[in-house]
Amino acid sequence: MKYDCIIVGGGPAGLAAALKVEEKNLKVLLVEREDKAGGILKQCIHDGFGLVRFKEKLTGPEYAWRFLDEVKKTTVEVLTFAFVSSIKKTEDGFMVKIVDCQGVHEAFSSNVILATGCRERTRNQLLIPGSRSAGIYTAGLAQHLVNCLGISPTRKAVILGSGDIGLIMARRLTLEGAEVLGVYEIKSTPSGLTRNIRQCLTDFNIPLYLSRTVSNIYGRDRVEAVGISSVDENLKIIPGSEELIECDALILAVGLIPENELAESLGVIIDSKTKGPLVDQNLMSSIPGIYAVGNCLHVNDLVDYVSESAEIAAQALRMDYPERKLNKVEISPEILYLVPQFLDLNSNLDNLKFYFRSKETINHCRLILSIDGVDCWEKRYERLLPPEMERLNLSFSEYQITENSKINFRIEVNK
Repeated sequence: MKYDCIIVGGGPAGLAAALKVEEKNLKVLLVEREDKAGGILKQCIHDGFGLVRFKEKLTGPEYAWRFLDEVKKTTVEVLTFAFVSSIKKTEDGFMVKIVDCQGVHEAFSSNVILATGCRERTRNQLLIPGSRSAGIYTAGLAQHLVNCLGISPTRKAVILGSGDIGLIMARRLTLEGAEVLGVYEIKSTPSGLTRNIRQCLTDFNIPLYLSRTVSNIYGRDRVEAVGISSVDENLKIIPGSEELIECDALILAVGLIPENELAESLGVIIDSKTKGPLVDQNLMSSIPGIYAVGNCLHVNDLVDYVSESAEIAAQALRMDYPERKLNKVEISPEILYLVPQFLDLNSNLDNLKFYFRSKETINHCRLILSIDGVDCWEKRYERLLPPEMERLNLSFSEYQITENSKINFRIEVNK
């Protein structure tokens, strides 16, 4: 089993990467752990996908089908119900160990594209006190039960976390006849997109409570109530502030964790802010031939940008990797993160895509690019919000950049 590229993950990133790599007449293997490729999109029956790429409002399955249909027409080999257990560096590439219904297999490839996506944070990671009662779901699991299996998990629910999937499930459960008592967010600002707050909560009269969190879960066999407490500016529970809310389910929408165990096992350097690999403009990690794309690189707002990042990596794919000349891109404290974190000066420097988030809400500001202390470019923003990722398209070939050049992005508030 010898390939030019092995793609781990068959969601919107993996499918887009497979199509682009196949266009280069390379032999591709796509490994997907579920019984069908498509990723999380298979259960996202709400619309809003594809606005950037297709200029249409598509549901998740419709967006995925656009890629699945194209993949079927290619020579891409798709292996489903298969799990990549390990990746090891070899003299001429990588050995990928794959487990499926037939047993354990070893596949070899010159390149590996990691498109493993994210997983949800669970109750165990939040350390919420209470018994192990039924009725505690992650938002993704609740979505799967309702949209794929036709099972309603609750009649009266509390949602913890105002991330986009939590907001979407607040609306979805309401449409299924459940009563959503409220969405509670530990931070002082919402975590989801403004449009989702409006369309999913405001339009359905579902209350959003900020600076609140679940401090206890009551009920032995089934959730009977949750304790909701206020938090201070340090996100610590304020003693004596607990309020009892009777419900039969707690839905957790408390963030996503990029799945990068395979990358870490290889020794890929991980960014402490994105929880994904450090990459150059081609989305190649610290190990040549290992690429990270989509939500395992950083959590995206729009699936269109997930697919876009996969195509960037696939387009840059090659069979040999000369020595890179890397220059780190610095950011000011007001920026939460910026991807890519490095520029390879020996590679293409035109029409580069950057993605960033601000650390806090900032009104009337400018994002400024400086090289060696000289301001070269700027973009004005009326408002930057941490939940809303920003995308840039920049070219650096016009600048005289060396390995010692200092490249910096900073945010300044307009005077």
